Amino acid sequence: MLMVTDVVEIAVIMTYLVLVIMLGWLGYTKTKTASDFMLAGRGTHPFVMAMSYGATFISTSAIVGFAGVAGMFGMGVLWLTFLNIFVGIFVAFVFLGERTRHMGHVLNAHTFAELLGRRYSSKAAQVFSGIIISLFLPLYAAAVFIGACEFISAHFAISYHLALLLFAVIVASYVVTGGLKGVMYVDAMQGTIMTVCMITLLILCYKMVGGITEGHTQLTEMSDQVFVGFKAIGHQGWTEMPKFGWGDSQYDLWWIMVSSIICGVGFGVLAQPQLSVRFMTVRSKRELNRGVLIGGLFILLIPGTAFVVANLSNVYFNKYETITGQLLSRTERADVIAKKTRDVEKTIPCTLLHIDEDGDKKADFNVIEKGLGKAAAIMPKAEVKELENGFVQVKPRGTAFKRALTQTRDGRWMLNADSVIPNFIRSAMPTWFSLLFLITLLSAGMSTLSSQFHTLGSTFAHDVFRKLRNKETSSVKVTRTSILVGIIIAMMLSLYARGGFIVARATAIFFGLCLSSFLPSLVGGLFFRRMTKPAALSSMAAGFGVTVFWLLFVKAKEAGAIGLVQHITGGESSILAGYPNWPNVDPCFVALPISVITAVVVAAFTKAHTSEELERCFAK
Repeated sequence: MLMVTDVVEIAVIMTYLVLVIMLGWLGYTKTKTASDFMLAGRGTHPFVMAMSYGATFISTSAIVGFAGVAGMFGMGVLWLTFLNIFVGIFVAFVFLGERTRHMGHVLNAHTFAELLGRRYSSKAAQVFSGIIISLFLPLYAAAVFIGACEFISAHFAISYHLALLLFAVIVASYVVTGGLKGVMYVDAMQGTIMTVCMITLLILCYKMVGGITEGHTQLTEMSDQVFVGFKAIGHQGWTEMPKFGWGDSQYDLWWIMVSSIICGVGFGVLAQPQLSVRFMTVRSKRELNRGVLIGGLFILLIPGTAFVVANLSNVYFNKYETITGQLLSRTERADVIAKKTRDVEKTIPCTLLHIDEDGDKKADFNVIEKGLGKAAAIMPKAEVKELENGFVQVKPRGTAFKRALTQTRDGRWMLNADSVIPNFIRSAMPTWFSLLFLITLLSAGMSTLSSQFHTLGSTFAHDVFRKLRNKETSSVKVTRTSILVGIIIAMMLSLYARGGFIVARATAIFFGLCLSSFLPSLVGGLFFRRMTKPAALSSMAAGFGVTVFWLLFVKAKEAGAIGLVQHITGGESSILAGYPNWPNVDPCFVALPISVITAVVVAAFTKAHTSEELERCFAK
């Protein structure tokens, strides 16, 4: 049952939701045509466009999911922030943005898939790309749902399932009605809130760990505290990159971090349907250029801050965290899940403490007191001081990962990287900031989810349903129905996919899939007249096919979870299980080169489009 007694908290949350509804209604009143619903009338202000792009790009998957990965694996994840700014903002806005905007206007394209279809005069290209987006975008949306609901659940002390239901209803209330205008108005407001919060978080965090120099020095000196499982795959400390090499499992972490987390997402942004369509909402190149600075600063502040704070949370949890409250109970032995796949589960026997800090007789903190048996050497030993009346003062002496203790649906305990940031905020930050951070996560999640579901609904209705039914106009009713179906699918995925840094993994899967499937045909279509319809279709099919094959049979984490590969290998989670590093290489490292080569070769041996078609596409 939802219990919120703080009147200020209720007032702030209600004010925020009222503003969201008002902006959604404003978008609804200004949505008169299909162009208004899908492209905001093509007259968006550069500030609104840039903030909407940034808020759509940066979601709870960055603030919670990828930050959790940074807290586990170190500052090397900051290379993703660099690529987000250089590739996701500078290259995207300066090189791809204007071409996308201009060609989208000239061809009167309303969606990413329609842009590809009209550039290549191909119904197949439009429908195929639309199907890929419609099928896989709910996976990315599920990652955003999980990131937001982990914090909502912890903040309000409610079940994860209830948090998911409430959050989905809020998102649906304005994305279904307001179209892209409503989405972008709300995005701009949410992006502003996110910026203020993350600046505040960075300042408070550095103050808590003794300043910039002291905080980073302490983090460097903590390399001996790295979890033993991470050391085995190449973790050398939070201020160093993992060991680099090939042919040995000690290099696995480098390939996980660089191929999936950094490159897959860092370059995958260029072919994101929900981001590319933002370029088609502005009138001219000037608006795009004005958006570069705004977007760059936004990306620097939001994920950059989240990644730094997540790393420094190791210092806080290990050296500064002190929990005072009533000891409700002690679990003498709990087999804490450290790693879990479809067929393999690795647990660590521990004693747990359940502490009530605010006097409501519910556990506010669940911490590891000590490891049992051999686990005593690899798990933290909390310092527990007995106080009066059953109260205790506890210094957990953990790290970000070892403090990321959460309970599963079946009542068991697991170490969940997606809980690193929620736990840090709950433990380290003042109450007023927890409320501000809650609003920030709501903003981050809602801004991305609204754009994802708007893209999904528009794509399915406009590019798949309309084309397969041979209708000339798209139905807003079908679009809104598609959005609701997409929300339900994403909710179902969110219920069954928690743990194992799933937020970052699911995001990387979708970004990598779009990168390999769409980037060659998008770049080729925008810049090269010699790019042909067969080349585009072949490239998309090759990129998509290799990515799916790699996820099903090679990438151990995903293939093992899906379970198909075990029937071929006799229980192994990858067909390349006997070849070190390969099972951790992201599909895009293989699929993108094959997709590019396919596009170049097929374009060289197929007939070019007619001069009339090319002039129509590349008109000045």
